[in-house]
Amino acid sequence: MVSPVQNGLINNSSESAPTLDECLEKHYSPEAVSSMWGLSPRTVRRLFANEPGIIELGQPDNMRKRRYLTIRIPESVLVRVHRRLKKAG
Repeated sequence: MVSPVQNGLINNSSESAPTLDECLEKHYSPEAVSSMWGLSPRTVRRLFANEPGIIELGQPDNMRKRRYLTIRIPESVLVRVHRRLKKAG
């Protein structure tokens, strides 16, 4: 059986394969994060667009079709971005 990592379904920016803990941690949709943080889903997508560790599912751009991209944000990435955006006090 081919794993999701080998199948190319998981886009992990680091070279190493994800650990079991990373695979089993909670993952959030942009809509879920937007309701938690009081932002629009579009803003959440922009915040996490180039963030290492997010999971992207979809097809590459095509000249004739609009690209549909599904992203999932692992809890560890969510915490990392929140810490980075939080004002130092």
